[in-house]
Amino acid sequence: SLKTSKVAPPKLLEEVLSVSRTSVPAPDVVTQLEKNSALGEVLASGFRALNTSPRCSEEDLRSTMEGAGRVVAHRLERYLSTLATIASAAPLMGLFGTVVGMIEIFGSQSPAGGATGGNPAQLAHGISIALYNTAFGLIVAIPSLIFWRYFRARVDEYLLTLELASERLARHLNTLRK
Repeated sequence: SLKTSKVAPPKLLEEVLSVSRTSVPAPDVVTQLEKNSALGEVLASGFRALNTSPRCSEEDLRSTMEGAGRVVAHRLERYLSTLATIASAAPLMGLFGTVVGMIEIFGSQSPAGGATGGNPAQLAHGISIALYNTAFGLIVAIPSLIFWRYFRARVDEYLLTLELASERLARHLNTLRK
């Protein structure tokens, strides 16, 4: 869902500007643009605003495109919060498993005052098992955090691209109307 071809194809804005050099495209062309990509959706919203109301103000045009941009931004960010939650909860789950394991180990040792005491080999084995919980939590958390940061930066880059493209189209449409 974050492929460049699905979000912001590189030459789409130039194609849209060339198609609309002299007039606003027909509704069927706008529908096709809307289905093209996320950028197409935002740009199509500007054309739709003009097709619906040719005398709409520049502010209304920009507002319509901003609204479409917010919808697209929400869709691009939809899985990021899940990934961030996994990245932040996994070490805590590992730590929880370690603590429960340690409680279990120390609870299984003979009570103080007993003549025999605990078995050091059993204690060491129990501690290593408990620490595996921490390691597994980190094994999940570290890649999740890396991928969350990567995808977060990618979404931010796309949103900037969408914002700049919609700004350019808005300026173009305003000069086209004059």
